[in-house]
Formats: sequence, C-alpha cells, structure tokens
Amino acid sequence: MRRIIVTLLAAALAAGGLGACGGDGDDGGGPGGGTLRRVPSQYRSIQAAVDAARPGDLVLVSPGVYREAVTVETPRIVIRGLDRTRTILDGEFRRENGIRVVGADGVAIENLTARHYTANGFFWTGVRGYRGSYLTAIRNGDYGVYAFESTDGLIERSYAAGSPDAGFYVGACYPCRTVVREVLSEWNGLGYSGTNSGGDLYVIDSVFRDNRVGVVPNVGTYEPCFPQRRTTIAGNLVHSNNNGRSDAIATAQLALGNGILVAGGIGNVVVRNRVVDHDITGIGLVPMPEEDPRVVRSADLGRCERRPPAEVLDVAEDALPDTLLWPVLDNEVRDNAVSDSRLADLALATLGTTPTPDGGNCFAGNEAATTAPTDLQTKAPCGGRPSGDFDAGALDVGALIARDKPPTVPYREVQLPDPPPLRNMPRAATAPARPATKAPRFPDLSAIRVPAPPPR
Repeated sequence: MRRIIVTLLAAALAAGGLGACGGDGDDGGGPGGGTLRRVPSQYRSIQAAVDAARPGDLVLVSPGVYREAVTVETPRIVIRGLDRTRTILDGEFRRENGIRVVGADGVAIENLTARHYTANGFFWTGVRGYRGSYLTAIRNGDYGVYAFESTDGLIERSYAAGSPDAGFYVGACYPCRTVVREVLSEWNGLGYSGTNSGGDLYVIDSVFRDNRVGVVPNVGTYEPCFPQRRTTIAGNLVHSNNNGRSDAIATAQLALGNGILVAGGIGNVVVRNRVVDHDITGIGLVPMPEEDPRVVRSADLGRCERRPPAEVLDVAEDALPDTLLWPVLDNEVRDNAVSDSRLADLALATLGTTPTPDGGNCFAGNEAATTAPTDLQTKAPCGGRPSGDFDAGALDVGALIARDKPPTVPYREVQLPDPPPLRNMPRAATAPARPATKAPRFPDLSAIRVPAPPPR
C-alpha cells in the first residue's frame, strides 16, 4: 500500500541533530586551470562550447543575443558572459530553460542575462556545488534563478523580475548549505520561495520589493525533504510587496500583500530585516494549507537527510485529507524593524494545529506598531513562556483567503519597469575560472544590521 509521510510534530526536531554543518570553504572554489573556450569566435553557440568543455574549463561568451536553451551535464565548468546586460540568452517564449544544469556538480554561471523562457532563466537540479553570480533573469514563465534538490550553493549579486513563481528559489534540500545574498527581486509572484528547504540556508542582505509577496519559506508534499525548516532570513529590505499587476502562481495570489511569510515552516530565524509597506502583514507566521496532498514514499525523498526529521505519521492513501494543514512551529522573529502594515506588522496564526497557543514561535526586540494577536511580543516572548489570550485581535485567516484580489496578468504581457543599473562581474575577461567545488562561507549573523529604509 502506498504511504505518505507527514510531519505533524516538532518534538524530534531538536533531538534530530539539525545543527549547523559548518562552512569552512570559500565562496565557490579555487582557481581553474582548464581550457578557455570562446563563443562565438571558436564555437558558434553556447551549447557547442559547453558540449566540448571538460571539468575546469571556462566558456567565455561575447556580447550578443543567443537564441538557444543550454543543457549542462559536465561537472566543474564555468560559463561566463563578457558583459552582463549585453550577453543575452533569449528563449523567444518557446524554449524552456536558459541554462539548465542537470546532475553536474560544481558548475558556476556568471555575468549573463536570460529572458523570455517558458520555464526558468537559470536552473540547477540534482547537484552538489553550484554558483550563480551577476545574473539577470527577466520575464521567464516559472522561476528566475532556480535550484532544486541541490546543495552547497551560492546565489549572489543577481536580479530577477517578471516570473509568476519566484524570482529566486531554493527548494527540496536538507541540509541545503546554501547562501542567497545581495540579490534584487521585483515584479515576481514571490520574491523568494523555498519549499521544503533549510539547514544552513541563508537569505541575507537582499532587496525584495514590488512582488505579490516578498519572502516565503513554505512546505508541501509535492517536493522532497518536507517539512520546510531551519532557514535564516537576515538583513534584508523587504518592502511594498502588494503588486497586483504581475503574473502569479496560486500561492502568490493567495498571499498577496505580505512581506516575510513563513508558511508551515519550522525552526526558522527571521532577524534584523527591515519590512515596510504591506497590505496584510509585515512578518507573518501561518499554517500552510495544502490542497490535494500527494502520496510520497520515503525512498523518493531524493537528496534529503535520511534520518527522519521529526515524529511522523503514516497515513493510508484513502485516509489522506483533501486539504492538509501544515503547522508553523518554533520560529524565532527577533530585532526586525517593521512598519506601515495595514493589518499587522507582526502576526501569528496557528489555527489550532499546535498543542500550545504559540506553537513554540517567539517574538522579541522587534520595532512594530501593530500585532495580531494584540501584544504578541508579550504573549509569545523568546526565552519565556507563552501567556495571554491568543484569540484577541487574531488574524481572520479565512477572510484573508477569501478576499478579492486583482487578477493575474500573463507574464508575457506584464508592463515591467526597466531594470536598475546592474553591476558587471569585475574582470570578466580575465578572471580565472572558479568552479563551485566548496560550500560557501556562511555569514557572521552578528555582523548583519537592519538595512536603511527604502527611498521615498
């Protein structure tokens, strides 16, 4: 009989060995000593150069528009554009992915633009070791920069706009050992999304603005490694994610108007972010309703940590509910500056999914004018016991789900703003190839500060 493994309790998380794994590598690997392969002077297409490449090689792409979809299956190569904004892969709304790295460990992609693909701009799947630096992904039909079932990654100094799903996505990995830093995500359904990802996963020092929703760790049986857990979100500027003029997947449409929304996640840390101007919540912790959950075998969990992450409940297929409500548990929200939220700067909703009113979630040291329930930082303090009436001033989640929302706009038709000035990779023509052969350096959280407010 087919079975589904559903995480319902967090008690075993603390005992399950979910601590940091350490990051003693550098930001993606040592110097390369391979062959330089130039496009188009030596190879007419990027794909031809990639097919000829061997581990350690650098594929260096001159400015131009390359109407192709590139698949990479050779490990430890570097693909780099000479000019970020003028070296363009164009899907013409008929090719699926700009560059797709399939099972090839250590591949780095640098200083390129991917636009107008039906799925993703840049995509790593099933790899250990990856890096995306100085990338631009515009108007792609699923994700901008996408890592799936992949670990030991670094996504940095990149820009994504116009995707119905997420501008940046790290999913289905535990422990991920990945850093997302200094990215700008706007006019997407979700600025950042991370389904079933965590464990030494950091989203830091970035800007998420004018998406339907800003930053959304979330959970579901449709990808391996559930539940979502142990992501650190720190030092980001998250503002004005109320954009009803974009395309959006169902989750982004459902959650329109939230800044940082932890949906069914466990043990996440949200610290020293500035979150401004949201129609619903600035920082919200909510259960995640999953409609039509899937049957999953433990053997299908991919590259996840094999040890069960928590106490589990096996459910026969015929007993699987139409909607599975994932609890939100043991998250820590500290020292953020949250303002101008029309419903609540800080919010917590457990909807009876936890044995205590707070579910182990805690709030401390946040600058916030409004909370739901009221006095949330007093009722659910970090380092103290929950107390008080959690029904007073609570979110009406049902009303929020049912509220009218602006219709989506097909991603091909959205009137996107021009990208802001974007930096090129320094010394793109001469820098040595550095395949992504080591885990990234993990940040010193004590050095991260709350960013300045957005310009008016």
